[in-house]
Amino acid sequence: MSKKLFSDFEPVSAKAWKQKIQVDLKGADYNDTLVWQTNDGINVKPFYHQDTLENTLHIKPQTWSIGQIIFAQNADAANKKAINAIEKGAETIKFIIPNNEVSISELINNIDIHATNIQLELLFLDQNWISNIDQNISIQVDPIHQLVKTGNWFSSLDKDLAAIKDTVAHTGCLTIDATTYQNAGANNVQQIAYTVLHANEYFNIVDVSTIKKVVFNVAVGTNYFFEIAKLRALRALFDSIASEYNISATCVINAIPSKRNKTIYDYNTNMLRTTTECMSAVLGGANTVFNLPYDAIYHKDNAFGERIARNQLLVLKNESYFNAVNNPSDGSYYIESLTNQLAENSLDLFKDIEANGGLLKQLKEGTIQKKIKESAAKEQQQFDEQKIILLGTNKHPNKEDKMKNDLELFPFVKTNPVKTLIEPIIEKRLAEKLEQERLKTEE
Repeated sequence: MSKKLFSDFEPVSAKAWKQKIQVDLKGADYNDTLVWQTNDGINVKPFYHQDTLENTLHIKPQTWSIGQIIFAQNADAANKKAINAIEKGAETIKFIIPNNEVSISELINNIDIHATNIQLELLFLDQNWISNIDQNISIQVDPIHQLVKTGNWFSSLDKDLAAIKDTVAHTGCLTIDATTYQNAGANNVQQIAYTVLHANEYFNIVDVSTIKKVVFNVAVGTNYFFEIAKLRALRALFDSIASEYNISATCVINAIPSKRNKTIYDYNTNMLRTTTECMSAVLGGANTVFNLPYDAIYHKDNAFGERIARNQLLVLKNESYFNAVNNPSDGSYYIESLTNQLAENSLDLFKDIEANGGLLKQLKEGTIQKKIKESAAKEQQQFDEQKIILLGTNKHPNKEDKMKNDLELFPFVKTNPVKTLIEPIIEKRLAEKLEQERLKTEE
C-alpha cells in the first residue's frame, strides 16, 4: 500500500473528534446522549482514540488448545470417549473425577499423556490418591470453590487448607475455579476481583515457592468485547498480585461458556451464543477452551451435542484462523480501554475486600453472596424488561416449541435445604422463571 495514501490525510486528535460530534448533536448533551454505563460501572464512549489511552497493558501472546470435558464415573467408558475425542480433534481432555475409586491407569490407557494435555478435576480431596498421579497430568482441586458452591468444605477448613498446601507442594499446581461467580450473576469487576482474591487466600496458605502453575477456570459470557477484556484484565491483575509474592508461576486460563444465558426453548440459539463466547475466550488469551454443548442444561451427555461443541472449536481454529494471530486484540483502543478500566476497578474492589478481612471472612459474613445477589437481581430485572435479550425466550419466542417431554435433566435451581457453614453461591440462569411458566402452559 502506498505510503503517500496515509500522508494525504491529516491525523485527527480525540479533541477534534469530540468537537465534531458535539456539533452534529446540535445542542444535545454528549455524555447524556452517547455515553452509557454498564453493570460493571464502566462508561462506554462512542469512540476511542490513542490520545486517551493512559497506558497499555502488555499481555504475553498465548496459544490455545481445543478441550473436551468428560465425566469419569466409569473409567473404561470415559477412556473410550477420550480416545474418540482425541481422534476427532480434541487437544486437551479434562476428566471430572467424582471419587477416589476411579482408576487413573484405566482412565488414561492408550492415551499419550505427552501428546495430549490431561487434566483431572477432583470433586474430592485425598492426598494419598493425588500423590500417586503422574507429574505430567494436571491435578485440579479447589477447596474454596467447594465452599463457595456447596457452603461446606470437603472436610473442614483446617484439614482442607493443610491438604491443599501439601497438594501444591507435590504437584506444583494451584487451581482457582471461578466459574460459579459468573454463572451466579456477578458482574465482570466482581468476577475478576473475587477470582484474584480467591487466589490470594491460597497464596497466604501455601509455600508460594512450590507454585509452578496457577490454573484459572473461568466462565465466559456473551458480552463479546467485555469478555475479551475480562480475561486480559484477569491475567494482568494476577501478574500484579503474583509479583508482590515473588511468584513466577505460569498463569493458565481454562475458559468455558457461561450457563447463565443458555435456554431450553429455541435451544439451537445456544450454539450461536457459545460460538461468540468461545471467540471471546480465544481473543482474550485463554490457554484452553472447553465448549459447552448446546443441550448441556437439559440433556444428559450425548455424542451429538459433544461433537457439535467440539466442531465449533475446530472450525474456529482450522477454518476461521483463530490460531493464526497472537494477541489480535492488542492495539484496539476500545479493548485496551476496557481492559484498563476493568483491571483498575477490580483492583480497587480487591483492596477494599482485603482491607475488610479478605474473601473467606466476607464469605462467612455473607457479604460476597449479598453483592452477587444484588448484581444478579439487576441483570434479571434487565432481562425481564427486555433490556437484555435472549432470542427465542424473551424476544421472538416460538409458541409452538414444546420442551416438557425433552427434559432429561432438571434445568432449574434445585432447592434442597441442608445445613451449611456458609450460604452457598447459587448458579441460576436468566430464563428460568420464564421457562417454568411456559412449561406449565404446555399441553
